[in-house]
Amino acid sequence: MADTTNSGRSTPATTTKTATRKPARATQGTTAGKGASARRSTARRTTSGRTTTSTQPKTRVEAAQVLAERVVLVPVGAGLLARDNLVSTVKGIATKYRSRAGVEKELKRYERRGASARNRFERQVRRTRTKFERELRQRRTTVERSVKQNRRRVEREVRSVRRDLERQSGTIGARAQKLVTDAQERLTPRS
Repeated sequence: MADTTNSGRSTPATTTKTATRKPARATQGTTAGKGASARRSTARRTTSGRTTTSTQPKTRVEAAQVLAERVVLVPVGAGLLARDNLVSTVKGIATKYRSRAGVEKELKRYERRGASARNRFERQVRRTRTKFERELRQRRTTVERSVKQNRRRVEREVRSVRRDLERQSGTIGARAQKLVTDAQERLTPRS
């Protein structure tokens, strides 16, 4: 047996193989809705042992009529919803600002929200500044450490080079001294 809902569509109430059809009734207030639902045919479909009904139009003319009806009803419904939303918004605003106490209450609410936004912004600025300063200190420490290490390395290498030069100059001086004494010995007549 089929149960009819407000939309004019029939839905199966039991899972028997035979279902009785009731004529589709339109409960909408418009004449266009009554005419279109009266013209629609109900086709039967059997799926896995159950008989279901469908409200698909049988002919192309009926399909065009359904499409034309939708083209008209969709913008009308959208306009009515927009109007309802606007009316509820205006009523809400009128209710909030009807009296001086309501206005003061809303102003205090806005002030609290502004203060919380300001505090949040200040906290974010402090966090960012602290993070920046910490990173700057870390970079400065790293640079100072690498400068000290490089200076120590250069000083070590300079000392090493100086020692090498002193040794070599000592060696060169000793050789020069030896050459001088050898030359003097060769130049002086032997007696």
